[in-house]
This record gives sequence, C-alpha cells and structure tokens, in this order.
Amino acid sequence: MYKRYRQEWTKHLDFIIIEELSLLLAYVIAMWVRFGDLLFEDTMYRELGFILFLIDFVVVLSLNTMHNVLKRGFFAELVETVKNCLSVFAVAVVFMYALKVSSEYSRILLFVTLILHIVISYVTRITWKFILSHSNIRKNSKYSMLAVLDPAIAEETLEKIANNPGDCYKVVGVVFTKRDKRTQVLNIPVVCNIEDASEYVCREWIDSVYIGCEKVNKKLDRFMEDCQQMTVIVHFAVAGVHHMGNHPFGNRIAGETVLTSAARYATPLEYALKRAVDLAGGIVGSIAALVIIAIVGPMIKKQSPGPILYSQERIGKNGKKFKMYKIRSMYMNADEIKADLMEQNRNSDGMMFKLDFDPRVIGNTIDENGNEHRGIGDFIRRRSLDEFPQFFNVLLGQMSLVGTRPPTVDEWEKYKFHHRARLGCKPGLTGIWQTSGRSLITDFEEIVKLDTKYITEWSLSMDLKLILKTARMVIVGDQGAL
Repeated sequence: MYKRYRQEWTKHLDFIIIEELSLLLAYVIAMWVRFGDLLFEDTMYRELGFILFLIDFVVVLSLNTMHNVLKRGFFAELVETVKNCLSVFAVAVVFMYALKVSSEYSRILLFVTLILHIVISYVTRITWKFILSHSNIRKNSKYSMLAVLDPAIAEETLEKIANNPGDCYKVVGVVFTKRDKRTQVLNIPVVCNIEDASEYVCREWIDSVYIGCEKVNKKLDRFMEDCQQMTVIVHFAVAGVHHMGNHPFGNRIAGETVLTSAARYATPLEYALKRAVDLAGGIVGSIAALVIIAIVGPMIKKQSPGPILYSQERIGKNGKKFKMYKIRSMYMNADEIKADLMEQNRNSDGMMFKLDFDPRVIGNTIDENGNEHRGIGDFIRRRSLDEFPQFFNVLLGQMSLVGTRPPTVDEWEKYKFHHRARLGCKPGLTGIWQTSGRSLITDFEEIVKLDTKYITEWSLSMDLKLILKTARMVIVGDQGAL
C-alpha cells in the first residue's frame, strides 16, 4: 500500500504547523506590547486571533507557499516569508473593511503583529531546516529504494536523488540494466544483476523500486512483471507502462517525472486515521494484555518453567524483519520438535504450519488409550489470549490492528513472487482471511488471494468491520479470529 501525496503541501505539514504557531506567537507578543496585557477575555480580540489563524492557513494552501521550502536558500526563504506574511495582512485588512469593523481594532496591534510574524516565521523556518539537515529526523523516516539503472545514467540519477532533501527515499542498492564492472556507485553497493533482481526484492527489505533507463529490454520487462506480481511499489522514469498495474499515477522523484504503480494507495489523511485507530486500540489492548499476563502467567510457569512471553522473528511490510510477541502457550522445546510433526501439518504445501492437535502446546497430552487431553496452553490459543502482547507491536508501529499475518522466516523463504504480495501492507493482528475462518482454510493460495484482496480493496470501513467481526469471534471463542 502506497502513501500518495495528492497535494504537495501535505509533504511539508511540519512547516505549516510552524508557520501557524509563529503567527499566534507574534499576535500574543504584539498584544502584550500594545496593551501591556493579554486580552483573550475580550471576545473581539480572541476572534481576531482565530481569524488571522484561518487566513494564514488559507494563504499557505492557496498560494502553496511551502513549495520547495527545503530547497530554498536564506534570501529566497526571506522573500517567501515576507510574501506570505504580507498576504495574510492584506487579506485581514480587506476582511475587516468588508465587514466594516476595521475601526474597532488597534492598527498598531496589526502592524506589530505583521513585523513580528515576519521575524518569528523566518527564524523558525530557518531553524527547523537546520535541525532537519543536522539530525536523523528525516533520515530515519526515509523509505528504502532499489535503483534499477542504465549504467550510463546511474551516477547522475543517484546524485539527483541524494540531493533532493524534500524526497523521502534512500537508495540502498543499485542494479544495472546492462553489464558493468562497478561494484558500487557513489558508495551505494551494486547488489545484484538484473537477472537476480526479482529474487533480491523478494528476500530483502525494499519499500520501492526506481527504474531509470533508456530502453526496456526483455530482462527488465520480466523484472517489472515480477514487481507487479509481488505488489512492489514501482517508480518508472521511462516509457513503457504495460506492467504498471491498475492504479498508476504521475509522481515526481528528484525532479523527474515518474509513473508510480501500487496495488492500492492511501492519502495522508487515511494513513493518519488508520494509525489513530491503531494507537487507540493498541493502548486498550496493551492494558488488557498486562491483565491477561498477570492471570495466566503463573499458570504457564507452573506447568512449563520458563519465560511467560515468547518472541519470534517475523517478516513485516516489504520484507522488514521484526520481533513479534506472544504469551507462551507451548513448551520450551516446541521449535526443536516441529520438524518431527511436519507429516501432521494440515497445510500440505508446507507454506504454513497448522496441526489439529499440537502436542507442543502446554498441557496437551495423549493418554494410553489414545484420548487427547487439552490444557492451559490450548485454552489460551482457542481464546486467542496468546496474541494480546502483539498490541505492544501495534504501539511500536511494527503492526496494525488489521492487516496480513506476518510469516515466519522459514515460511517466507519458500515464497514465490506472487506470495510476496502478502507483504504489501503492515502486518496485522487480524485480517480478512482470519475472519473468513482461519481454522477452515488450509490452502495457502486461497490465503494469498484473500490477503491480496484486502490490500487492493482496503478502506477504513473495511478495517472497522473486520475489527468488530474479530471482537465478536474472540468473545465467543471462535478460532477464526486473530
């Protein structure tokens, strides 16, 4: 899933917030300078402050004054700041004259606010740009990108990408479309040849692929087809668009026009709302997890000495590895005896591991008559209590409430290209195939189809429906949940 910026101003929301705060600070100081007091109890001046705030916001959006803000020098920034502040002042004056209330407000207050607005806004913009350029704030938020380039334009293209501070991409590897002896370009390693590029993308943490070349050959054409199958985000800088999927749209990277393909893109607002739901659910779920751990923890330790929580390396969005937490419901040697139980695996293709009766679960035993007895571990699993610590992963941003279930490393290593589509979004506690009957679906290809359907048709309403359905299934004890 790709976070598409439909309007460029959303890329610089931090500067817009700084601009609005600068105006409010200028207004407060000007009020104190003019009257020696803060007149917020006066409805007239309180409303004026709110009107100035709205006017500034409208001016920033309508005039797009934050365009290329990170690329502007000191003088250019001063010019743009003065233009913005004068525009706000002019609109405010026209607004007051239109309403015939200009005589009711202090002109000195307005002029002092204008001067302070220019000074404070300019200083804060320059300061924030300095902080961004000398810290890891934007570096840590950059998306990893594989650059597939014609050797002749490789260095030039990488320089453009590196010298665009407004972009949020970091090239982590280079693949040449033609034979070339270089092992790195501008200290960026050449990770593989074009023949092995699909396998590299499938196995490594790559958020997107940038393709820049003069001509599309058969090998590059096949690689593009593989990327579409894996639902990998592709930024294409040359002609040739028949493998760009159903939702291509124009984009710009390093000043170059590219055609971006994604299975589904979301607006910043949609991403923000999804994350807000995750945080709210994560807080509630984490509290519930602590309560559950306090109750079942002593029972687990009594029957199987060892840690209460269990962490396992899983594969997250676009191949990024992370530690997923669970309440331990199995004996400490569960992983060691897994190989001996492979013949009982319900998933015949071996892409996932599921047993009807798992002897590795704490308390599960088979008596001398062959009767199965289920213990505390099975109860925890049937009620999905073991999954609650994953709310910690949600708070950390490694998982979402709704998504696709993250595979284990050994499962991921068996993936074919179209299986990689499951990694096209952030992994979730629950998802479309879990609520469709997790215990009944044993065909991994069917699971992949359902997960791909979730990614391509995702919406906030779908998430809410799946959350409510999951909650009901957990309450009634249906194993199809989580």
